[in-house]
Amino acid sequence: MDPSRSSSSSPKSEPDAESEVQRPEDGPAPEQDGKTGPDGRAESERSDEVKDRVWLHVLLFVVTLASTVYAGGRWVNRALYYEAQGESLSLFFASVPMGWVVDGLRYAIPLLGFLTVHEFGHYFAARHHRVRTSLPYYIPFPFNGIGNFGAVISIREAVPSTRKLFDIGVAGPLAGFVVSLGALMYGFATLPPPEYLLDLPGHEALKMHIRQYGTFPAAPPDPGPGAMVIVVGQTPLFWLMSQFFAHVPPMYEVYHYPVLFAGWLGLFFTALNLLPVGQLDGGHVLYALFGDRWHRLCARAFVFLLLLSGGIGFIQEVKPMLSDIGPLGGATPWLLLAAIFYGYLYRIFRGHHRSMMAGVAGLMGGVGTAAAVGTPLMQYGYAGWLVWTLLIVFLVRVDHPPVVHEQRLPPRRRVLGWIAIAIFVLCFSIQPISVL
Repeated sequence: MDPSRSSSSSPKSEPDAESEVQRPEDGPAPEQDGKTGPDGRAESERSDEVKDRVWLHVLLFVVTLASTVYAGGRWVNRALYYEAQGESLSLFFASVPMGWVVDGLRYAIPLLGFLTVHEFGHYFAARHHRVRTSLPYYIPFPFNGIGNFGAVISIREAVPSTRKLFDIGVAGPLAGFVVSLGALMYGFATLPPPEYLLDLPGHEALKMHIRQYGTFPAAPPDPGPGAMVIVVGQTPLFWLMSQFFAHVPPMYEVYHYPVLFAGWLGLFFTALNLLPVGQLDGGHVLYALFGDRWHRLCARAFVFLLLLSGGIGFIQEVKPMLSDIGPLGGATPWLLLAAIFYGYLYRIFRGHHRSMMAGVAGLMGGVGTAAAVGTPLMQYGYAGWLVWTLLIVFLVRVDHPPVVHEQRLPPRRRVLGWIAIAIFVLCFSIQPISVL
């Protein structure tokens, strides 16, 4: 991700030429004692730049690799195969099956490859435009099921113009998408037959169906006592690619295929970064393509869509638990949802009560309509969007701050912008992960 900051204090201009038009205050830094560096900056300015601690970035990468291998091994979990293989690897004070490590690496390498290429896409674009930035910071976390919280770079100064903002914002998703596409192609091309899943412990109903028919069940079978079924969301690109290969697992089994799952996660993270809101990469692209007014309208409309889906999912999951609690009975989850919507919209509309109340009424009406219609609309509910929207509203922000120099993008950049929008559509799923 690249939540870069922009200055909002200077007036705007809209030159249409390919080259950027600079104002006097945007010229080179004044020389002191006639000494400047090779990049044209005064030595005093260059000496104030924060230097990367390379050892820290390398250490974070190594720890993130280890935690992601650990998470990948847990996802795949072909314990019966590992036992039959018999080989093990001594790590610290524990002995780990060699097959477990190999499966973990098959998951971790494409996933971290995606994260690395994505962040260095931002990094090199920023360096090309002489915008100060850090090397990627990897964020290890072995307990969230993925093995990490991604990676970020820190933009250390305001991005001065629309074109530079666009280049830095779009470079990461385009570069990372190529890696995800490669991982998916390799994962699909090397799929084993369904008997691959016979090495899983448990999942007896699934394995019985495979032994009997040699195919995957159309619907998720009963996973057994204490187990659960995790379903990853179908995306247009994943579906399209799956039509050209054999032995494609159903979406409820994708996480047992390390390379394929890593490729799917690459699509998921690409879509998250390209959400057309605030200072996410997609927000940068939208702002640079269409300007502040259209960014504001599209970003708020999309946040409303996420809140609507989140509200539908909230009613699905919470209503059975809260309907019998408190004196209000069945009204309790609805009142709680209205309060949640009010809190989000208060932040978005900054206390403008008429817009807030209209928004709450519209969202509650949409959730109520979905509940009345039933499955055809309720299937689009995903309570997790309430969490993501919380991060958007309070950290990323919905609106995009203006840059110092507003510029119209030239045709080649506009084509790249539309490609980024197409990638977002191909990678997005309204219900990315659900648990049965």
